[in-house]
Amino acid sequence: MFHKEGYKIIVATLLTVIIGILLAQYYIPVNWIQKTVQVVLLLLLVTVLQFFRNPKRVGALSDEHIVSPVDGKVVVIEEVYEKEYFKDQRIQVSIFMSPVNVHVTRYALSGLVKFSKYHPGKYLVAWHPKASEENERTTIVVENPVFGAVLYRQIAGALAKRIVNYAKEGMQVTQGEDAGFIKFGSRVDLFLPLDAKIHVSLNQKVKGGIDRIASK
Repeated sequence: MFHKEGYKIIVATLLTVIIGILLAQYYIPVNWIQKTVQVVLLLLLVTVLQFFRNPKRVGALSDEHIVSPVDGKVVVIEEVYEKEYFKDQRIQVSIFMSPVNVHVTRYALSGLVKFSKYHPGKYLVAWHPKASEENERTTIVVENPVFGAVLYRQIAGALAKRIVNYAKEGMQVTQGEDAGFIKFGSRVDLFLPLDAKIHVSLNQKVKGGIDRIASK
């Protein structure tokens, strides 16, 4: 299954590839060049299809733990000062998504959306130290009775040009459900309470909606 954010791009790519293959068939007389062009076009289609895949995952719902909002690799675990919303110390856990990862963002916990804001910005590489503050990004805060307020931030990378965020203030959301999409390379930062017990380590690969990031 593919994510709805990719439908237009998938259709446009499919039509382009079909037209390109037919043109190559009729207008490129050199056989090896013709076949090379056709293979490259097919690889382009496969790349787009795999990027917009949206595997359905069913995890055990629990207010007692935070699940990973995305697929990727844990690149940051540290105590930081979160200055946009909390204005106090939090534990930051950052997950980097390469272009080959599933780019669906899922809600890390169930609860009430207290804050949702889009920030235009730059397109530094997602692992750059200033990406969290200078890149195009969205900041979302979800609150539940066990964890209180938890902030997650979708951050565009060097290749990403659009962040899709479905969270609106006042919404009741469910852990693991589709929360948005980041197109073409990115990262998500989680800002957790200081008393949260972290269950991941640096460089660990995690699956969105399934793997546990933290618990109370």
